[in-house]
Amino acid sequence: MASDETVIVIVEDDPNISDLVELYLRREGFRPYQAENGERALEVIRQRKPSLVLLDVGLPGDLDGLDVCRRIRSDSQVPIIFMTARDDEIDRVLGLELGADDYVTKPFSPRELVARVKAILRRVEAPRQTSPVVELSDNIVLDSARREVTVAGEPVALATREFDLLKFLADNSGLALTRRQLLDGVWGDDWIGDDRTVDVHVRQLRKKLGEELRLATVWGVGYRLD
Repeated sequence: MASDETVIVIVEDDPNISDLVELYLRREGFRPYQAENGERALEVIRQRKPSLVLLDVGLPGDLDGLDVCRRIRSDSQVPIIFMTARDDEIDRVLGLELGADDYVTKPFSPRELVARVKAILRRVEAPRQTSPVVELSDNIVLDSARREVTVAGEPVALATREFDLLKFLADNSGLALTRRQLLDGVWGDDWIGDDRTVDVHVRQLRKKLGEELRLATVWGVGYRLD
């Protein structure tokens, strides 16, 4: 999957961390580029059009990682993994609500980070099913081949994980799925994190797609898409 055409942008002000991450990415065949602050990050992303962005939360200057994420999400759905020294739930939840696809807390294993990069890219680049279009309601349509969701014919911007979660729920429509089943199916069974990550993404789907999305909370279990 990885090739020298698969561009990864590393946004990190600590050169020791960014150099180490770049080394591991190059070993796996990726083409990494570094940016040391938010302004430079946006410039590199515009120039290089990456397949994925590794984004530090605590950047120096006027734009921190959350600001950069907002700017990216204003016109792009490129996958974003937050790298943060702050293991604070508010930071994690806010990052996910802004459209981040995953996060790792420093200090992290470079091998684990690369594994998460590969997992997200596999999902983005996965082979499409022969019948990719699913009508979730009269107005909500999910197109797996285009990785697009429309409401009343208008595209709705979903982050990578939000789209994958919606598709997984659609593939298992009518079934009450636990948070653990959703994490295993969307994030992978080797993902390490809080089950409430699912709740954040469900909240975002409801907010973006509206009441017509028949996504029910099954108390004591998880969620069901009808």
